[in-house]
Amino acid sequence: MTAMTDRPTITVRPGGPADADAVLGMFDSAIAWLVARGRTGQWGTEPGSTDPARIAQVRAWANGDGLWLAEIDGRCVGALVVGAATEYVPPPTEPELYVNLLIADRAHAGLGVGSRLLEHAAELARQRGVGVLRVDCYAGDDRALVRFYESCGFTATDPFTVERPGRPPWPGQVLARRLD
Repeated sequence: MTAMTDRPTITVRPGGPADADAVLGMFDSAIAWLVARGRTGQWGTEPGSTDPARIAQVRAWANGDGLWLAEIDGRCVGALVVGAATEYVPPPTEPELYVNLLIADRAHAGLGVGSRLLEHAAELARQRGVGVLRVDCYAGDDRALVRFYESCGFTATDPFTVERPGRPPWPGQVLARRLD
C-alpha cells in the first residue's frame, strides 16, 4: 500500500494465452454483479465462461498482442485489450489506439484498477505516436459506464446501436480522449 492514498500498488503486465481463464473469471464476476443489480442489458445473464462466443473472443485476445493485465500483489484484478476499432462503431478519422476491453474484478472495485489500465492505454498510444484513444461502451440504463469514462478524461462522441436478432438492440457510446 502506498502511504499517501492507502491504495495498493497496481502493476500492469502483458497478457498471454495462460491468462484467458482469469479474464473469463472477471467476466463472470462482472456479469453476476450486473445481474444482481438488474442490469442485464450490457452483457446478458449467463457467465462469460459458458458462452462459446465470449470464450473464443477472450482466447483470441489472449493469443494476440493487445492484452494487458492489472495485478495487485501478483493477483490479476483487471484486463485491458487495445487494438483496432470494432466494426460496429464509426471508423477513426485519424490514427488512434482503440480500447476493445476494459474490465476489473468486482472484488477490487473502487481501487482505481480501471483508471490505471486506461492510463496504461494512453501511454501505449503515446509510444505509438497516436494522439487519440477511443473506446465504446454500453450506454443503456443510467449511462453510468459513460460517466466513468468521462471521469477518466474521455468525451462522448458518437452514439450507436447494435441490432441483435431476437434480442433488444444494444445502445452504445463511443468516447475519445485526446492525448496531445
